[in-house]
Parts: sequence; C-alpha cells; structure tokens
Amino acid sequence: MPLATPYYLIDENALAENLARVDRLRAASGAKCLLALKAFATWSTFPQIAPHMDGTTSSSLNELKLGREKFGGETHAYSVAWSDGEIDEAIANADKIIFNSVNQLERFGDKAAHLSTGLRVNPGVSHSHFDLADPARPFSRLGESDRSRVEAAMDRISGFMLHCNCENDSVESFSALLGQIEQRIGDLLHRLDWVSLGGGIHFTKPGYDIDALAARLKAFAEKFGVLVYLEPGDTVVTDTTTLEVSVLDIVQNDKAVAIVDSAVEAHMLDLLVYRESGTVAPDAGPHRYVIAGKSCLAGDVFGEFDFPAPLAVGDRVSLLNAGGYTMVKKNWFNGVAMPAIAIRRKNGTIDLVQSFDYADYVASLS
Repeated sequence: MPLATPYYLIDENALAENLARVDRLRAASGAKCLLALKAFATWSTFPQIAPHMDGTTSSSLNELKLGREKFGGETHAYSVAWSDGEIDEAIANADKIIFNSVNQLERFGDKAAHLSTGLRVNPGVSHSHFDLADPARPFSRLGESDRSRVEAAMDRISGFMLHCNCENDSVESFSALLGQIEQRIGDLLHRLDWVSLGGGIHFTKPGYDIDALAARLKAFAEKFGVLVYLEPGDTVVTDTTTLEVSVLDIVQNDKAVAIVDSAVEAHMLDLLVYRESGTVAPDAGPHRYVIAGKSCLAGDVFGEFDFPAPLAVGDRVSLLNAGGYTMVKKNWFNGVAMPAIAIRRKNGTIDLVQSFDYADYVASLS
C-alpha cells in the first residue's frame, strides 16, 4: 500500500550521485568536507553520507551532539553565541571549536585551550543572491570584522572560519571572491593551521567544473600552508528529496487552485522566507494550476505549474528540492499534519523511517 501523504521522500540513488561528486572534490583538492547540519540533519541517511565525508559542523549544541552521536568523524562546534549553560557540554563534544567573536574567545577560550580553536572572521566580501543570507551585509554580527582585534587574538587560535558564500554555482565567482579574501587577510592566513571556507558552494550542480574548483582549493592550501575545510549542506542533498502531497480540493477564482495536504510555512518554509516558488517536473502541459497549502495563511502557495492532464482530488504532486533547509525547518503551524520521512532505497523499495502524530504535536507545546 502506498504511504499516506504528506511525506518527504529521499532517494538513495540521487544522493549517491552527489556523494560521488563530494568524493571527487575531496580526492582532487585535498580539502576535507564536513556536513553542515544546519541544512540537513536527517540522521537516517548518515550511514550512506558519512563514509564520503570527514565529519560534521554545527550551529548549535543540539546539532553538535547529533553529529557526535550519529555521524562520527570530526565534530566542529560553532555557534553565533555560546551561553554559559552550554559551553562545557559543547567543549566536551567537540574536536574543534570556533568562536564567532573575540569576545566569546576571551570569555570561553581558556576552557577550550586543549582543543583546536578557531575564530569566524568576516572579511567584508561575500557572494549571496539574498540580503537575508549575506554574511557580509551591513552591521553583520557573523564573524569578527575588526582586523585589529583579529590580529590581537592570533596567538590563541589555529584556524579561521570564512563563511562567505550562499548558492554560489560559479567556479569563476568563487575564485574571484577567494582572491579578494587573499588580498585582504592573506598575511593572517599564513599564520594558521587550517581554514574553513564554509558552505554555499554549489559544486554538485550538473556541469559544475569540480576539477577547476579542486585546483583552486589546492592552490590556496599550498599558498598559505593550511588545511582547507568545506562545509557543504544543501549541495550534498540538492535534487535528492521530494515532498509528496495529495490534492484535497480544487477551487476556481480566476485561476484553478489545487489545495494539497501540506503547508508552505510548515513544510517548505524557505519558499516563503526567500519569496521563491517551488518546483515540479516536468512543469509542462496545457493544464495550469496554483498548488496551495491547507493552512489559513493567505499566501500559503507552493507555486503555479503546468500539468499534462487535469488534476483531480486524490492526485499526487511531487514538490522538488525538499531536502536542504526544509526538514530542519518543519514546524507545527496550524497543527497541519507533519510529513513523515521515507527513503527510496537503491533497489527501489521505499522505507518509512519516521512518522509524526498528535502526540508529537502535543509534546511540542505545553
């Protein structure tokens, strides 16, 4: 019997294709790759992903502990701000700890002196299509931007985190940005053991020149005598996951609107946050529908798409790219049923690996 919708469906074969690209980049560049759990933390997939990566990087204590417990390899601890109540546990679970500011380094650095310690540095340049996700936006809190303060802290750290990319799918753009960073802080990079260049490099995109990226990373590492880390998240799972939904009703209001058993704000929040449309395939045909969610939010719309045949109640719709920054953001808005999580194995069978019910909804509140 088919699984009841809604559910996220992860395809192992598609994931394997992305992981092969990760392998190729690691082998050719010498860089290490850490899964960024802020983008994707569905741990049922970790047995497939972990052998192709070097560990995990986190944005919180919970992610840090998940990486240590479920993934293995190197565990890098980063947070925009560690609290007094969590720093000891963070240090206990970390191989490397990265502080977002010199203030945090001064406050907690002595406790973490036995760890390889890093500092997030904001070099003032970035690649982002969205101001919301631009780490070098005006008045950014992400990373230390005062060069004099960074220089004063150099004897207490062994590495930098330079997270400056968001959805950068151009080797040329990445290389140019890295060149700007080299010009601005190259003298400091020479004094480090390692540099994390963060995530946001879309090297699993079809046609991306992985060899050129690898050569650029290798040249950077050799020039400054550092070990390079990358922190891919969304790029590891891009084009691997769908959100499977079913049509509940079709209403007419100048356009045909198909209402499905899901909600954008609850299950694909980034579409609203970044004002983007979802995608379906093939998105072609003579029958056009707005695909909308069942929440009370007026703008609960996945997008407007073309279909080869008319839709009817009960029909299935597969919304693409529901992996990165999707399952980690799902929520209980309107109490809409939380999508289950399923994996399509390499042999084609589909396994339900997680489901949610009313008890989970109740437990999320008080």
